Amino acid sequence: MKSILQNIQTRIAQIPEIKYVDEDWGQIDYYTPNMPVQWPCCLIDLNAGQFSNISKDITKHPRERQNGIFSIKITVANMKLTNTSSKAPQTQKNNAWHLIDMIEKIHQQLHGFSPADNCSKLVRTTFSRVMRDDGVQEYSIIYTFEAHNV
Repeated sequence: MKSILQNIQTRIAQIPEIKYVDEDWGQIDYYTPNMPVQWPCCLIDLNAGQFSNISKDITKHPRERQNGIFSIKITVANMKLTNTSSKAPQTQKNNAWHLIDMIEKIHQQLHGFSPADNCSKLVRTTFSRVMRDDGVQEYSIIYTFEAHNV
């Protein structure tokens, strides 16, 4: 699992506009107002996994091999300092929509990407807004994939 998360992190880190890409360990949930991130940020976490037995391989440990279906949660966040009001200057509106552009760039990097040799390609399955009261604009995107012989 570690190499899968690292490969996803490396893939997202190729987007120069994202200033901080890391495993999600609560950086933007428990440290208000001085969160230990740079904005905008992208946090990665293994969200859930479901396993089924597929075979036995006496050369491996454990011998019982499994297929896993996993979901990876991608959190994209930015400190929202500008608005998108129809009366706002265009440059201010462009800055305010910046996070939506980054979400699309992340999707272009991840959708269809296989994070390891024994994995299927990542497929986006859900997208949601996380409502906050601290000025942080946050979105959560779930990608799923399968891993064989785990």
